[in-house]
Amino acid sequence: MRPSGRAPDQMRAITIEPNFTRHAEGSVLVGFGDTKVPVTARIQEPVPPFLRGRGEGWVTAEYGMLPRATHTRGNREAAKGKQSGRTQEIQRLIGRSLRSVVDMKLLGERQIVLDCDVIQADGGTRTASISGAWVALRLAVTKLMADGKLTVDPILQKVAAVSCGIYQGTPVLDLDYIEDSGADADGNFVLLENGNIAEAQATAEHATYDEEALLRLLRLARIGCADIFAAQERAVR
Repeated sequence: MRPSGRAPDQMRAITIEPNFTRHAEGSVLVGFGDTKVPVTARIQEPVPPFLRGRGEGWVTAEYGMLPRATHTRGNREAAKGKQSGRTQEIQRLIGRSLRSVVDMKLLGERQIVLDCDVIQADGGTRTASISGAWVALRLAVTKLMADGKLTVDPILQKVAAVSCGIYQGTPVLDLDYIEDSGADADGNFVLLENGNIAEAQATAEHATYDEEALLRLLRLARIGCADIFAAQERAVR
């Protein structure tokens, strides 16, 4: 039995509230259960120096966690003067995931930055950020098209992410904090709507696993991402 009472293949409640803020070109408040992440999209011109003159755009992300997003207060990274390795790893993952579904030439010479700021953490903050960031990106690109700045949609399809793990010997979907901290193995899967895999990360924390267990986690991820894709579609209608 999972601590939450959910079935092994059951997601937490997914909520995606679009246009959560007034000023951003695209914004959402995404929730996976008690994990809550506001995500905003900002459009910047020009592109980073390494892309200037190439006729291509760029999509990247920044990630952070408010000091009291967890059960104990953490210090602001700005006060330390540098980002942690975890933060850098997560924001690179978010950026890679979003770029996997964007045609950079069609985007043109502009950069879209997705800011993901965790206000409440209960496991799955990076996967919620990716899933919400796609919606914020979609809203920002739709605005560019409505303003006549783009004529062809550069977003190729949806991308979503979800965590899976082996908890007390059972593969389970969408780990909350209790499961994540006690899992034998856990992973994050980034999937495209067409079924392709953008990224798969799976780590043995307390016990190793075999190939069949990995495939079971992937199958669970597909179930979860199908639910997320549906929530994304409802948010951008």
